[in-house]
Amino acid sequence: MAADNSNDRAAWLQGPSAQCALPPQRNPMPWRLVLLGAPGVGKGTQADLLNRRLGACHLSTGDVFRAAGSHREEDQSPAIKKAMEIVRSGGLVPDSTVWEMIRERSNCLHCGGGFILDGFPRTIGQAELLKQWMVDEGMSLMAVVNYELTAEEVLRRLSGRRTCEQCHAVFHLTDHRAKVSGTCDRCGGKLFQREDDRRESIVVRLESYERSTTPLIEFYDKLGLLVRIDATGPPDQICASTLASLRSRRAEHLGQET
Repeated sequence: MAADNSNDRAAWLQGPSAQCALPPQRNPMPWRLVLLGAPGVGKGTQADLLNRRLGACHLSTGDVFRAAGSHREEDQSPAIKKAMEIVRSGGLVPDSTVWEMIRERSNCLHCGGGFILDGFPRTIGQAELLKQWMVDEGMSLMAVVNYELTAEEVLRRLSGRRTCEQCHAVFHLTDHRAKVSGTCDRCGGKLFQREDDRRESIVVRLESYERSTTPLIEFYDKLGLLVRIDATGPPDQICASTLASLRSRRAEHLGQET
């Protein structure tokens, strides 16, 4: 089933009061996926590629927070308003608030085309809440895809990134060089290294990810949902490996039902 790129995901980005322009056509066996992967593995790129090939909506919690930042406070949903207040105060958004944000958008999880969750769940608590909700709704995940990459390769990818001060275009010292060193190809702006892309910051982020996600990987592995994908190589190649693993898993699932 081909994706409908005109779907603007308005209900996901804006909250329960909004409706997507063209919801995906109903799929008799929709893909319901969760994507895991450390910073720098290309998880967002893979989610977009899978969206185009499977027709399932890419539901990113990061996109929700970014969209919320551009909305007036009175236009924000209750859970997003609460989460943004916590973020602005420098606190960590608790599982209960994150889950309320997802529940406000539960129609997106019921989408006829399926979904690709990116950025949720992040903790065992969130995973348990999602699992119970899906049981109550008579739904189930097809798979949890974990994109794997060595820490050294993550460091190389992220520490080599350079961002334009003006248009925010992203380049890389080796993988996507600017034509003129230190200058943006698009607008001529100055390129700089974001604080998050400095080696010491990346190490801290990776350690934090490892602590929170290792239990999550074990949780989904015990449920028989985990699909491990090597995130080395070009994005299209990684996507092809993902699709092959997912379709093999679906074929096995259908075989068990017959």
